Amino acid sequence: MGKCHKCGNEYDKSFDITINGDTYTYDSFECAIDELAPRCAHCDCRIIGHGVQANNSIYCCASCARHSGEDELVDRV
Repeated sequence: MGKCHKCGNEYDKSFDITINGDTYTYDSFECAIDELAPRCAHCDCRIIGHGVQANNSIYCCASCARHSGEDELVDRV
């Protein structure tokens, strides 16, 4: 039975995620996403897909990148 790193819930179906050698235990994808998924540099939403990246910033979509002055990124070609 693992204890969720995010909410503290003990759950028999918990799972571990290892990132850069650090292992975290979660009871749900919701907790894992809330804690680990990056945030869009423009709208601050959690990015659970691929996102787009420009320089050192990551955005949820090309529209948010454009709002931040990154005109070269597109969602579709």
